[in-house]
Amino acid sequence: MELVSFDTQKMMNPDMEQGEDQKGTRFGTEVRAYLRQKWEDKCAYCGKKGEEVERLAPRSRGGSNRVTNLVWSCRKCNEAKGNLTLEEFLAKKPAVLRRIQQQQQTSLVDSAAVNATKYRLLDELKRFGYPVEMGSGAQTSSNRHQQGYEKAHWVDAACVGPSGEQVRVAPLKPLKVTRRGRGNRQMCGTNKYGFPIRHRSCQKVFFGFQTGNRVWAVVTSGKKAGTYSGRVSVRATGSFKLPQVDGLYHRFFSTLRKGDGYSDSFSERQVRSPPFLPLLQARGGKGAFGEG
Repeated sequence: MELVSFDTQKMMNPDMEQGEDQKGTRFGTEVRAYLRQKWEDKCAYCGKKGEEVERLAPRSRGGSNRVTNLVWSCRKCNEAKGNLTLEEFLAKKPAVLRRIQQQQQTSLVDSAAVNATKYRLLDELKRFGYPVEMGSGAQTSSNRHQQGYEKAHWVDAACVGPSGEQVRVAPLKPLKVTRRGRGNRQMCGTNKYGFPIRHRSCQKVFFGFQTGNRVWAVVTSGKKAGTYSGRVSVRATGSFKLPQVDGLYHRFFSTLRKGDGYSDSFSERQVRSPPFLPLLQARGGKGAFGEG
């Protein structure tokens, strides 16, 4: 279960190797993602596009890897700062110095509050007796990128948590479910200027149909002859509307499913596994979606 955007424990206590350089690719997924968002992917010093993590106080002068000592920087400013402290590097730019110092004082209180909640939720989920693991959004993104999958919500769902590091996403056509709601309580329709032009009845069901029902319509003759299906919009006159056609009478319709506030359809675009990937298995010896 993906519960938070960033893991504050990893950011406050990064588990980094002593010999790791600040430009290394294994600097820490959580830290890099957090700093990019915090600084809007811009260099803290010059405002141009950032590229890497930079220490305010260099390691040679006692600087640590804690997130309070890190900013997002471009390569040019990183190299120019070198072994200088923040105050030394920005001695001639007091406004930039104050801005960075104020930004670094921003605490992780909000993220910490969410993290405190996630552990309680984890305990409640474990009561069902099923194995449960959790991960952050930054970890999910890293897992997806490392395995070469393209961005999609259902692919992210397979890449959540530690077991998401090695998953097989087979060629699938995902089912897309959209929350539509159950209509509205507006009693008076208005024009684009806000003036009332029609009033709506309290009655919602007409001729056995209600707006939002999924229906099947078969028209055997006339200009609108054909077979149609989808969510219907009803009218008191008995002339209903479908996504493909308007003005079909109720006698042509049959109900496939009562409206429940949701619509679903299969995605037209398939997401396929990268050809270079081995058929990795995870999640208890099976693929991400229960495939052997």
